[in-house]
Amino acid sequence: MYIVYGIPNCDTIKKTLQWLQSHEIPYSFHDYKKQGISAAKLRSWCKQAGWEMILNKKSTTWRELDAKVQASITTEVKAIELMTLFTSSIKRPVIEKDGKLVTVGFNEKNYTALF
Repeated sequence: MYIVYGIPNCDTIKKTLQWLQSHEIPYSFHDYKKQGISAAKLRSWCKQAGWEMILNKKSTTWRELDAKVQASITTEVKAIELMTLFTSSIKRPVIEKDGKLVTVGFNEKNYTALF
């Protein structure tokens, strides 16, 4: 089964969940605002896709960070520290199956090919 990671009030998450439901693709949802996210899980995703793909520099959370803090995020370790503290800085959704990253973000064309 697929696991969709995100926060429920995110518009991209809503689109993703609607798409999966309309295509009858079974999934479970992990709300990392309520359930949290471990540094180990973030490390796994970063190893699979690169921390630059997982960290959402377009997020409101990122934009609200002090410029010095933003400038200090230059390594995977620093990015994981930030994403652990501010889960809203993680791109949404992150979808995995059997511990392997399937995709990051919502793209209907990609979803049609992947699922």
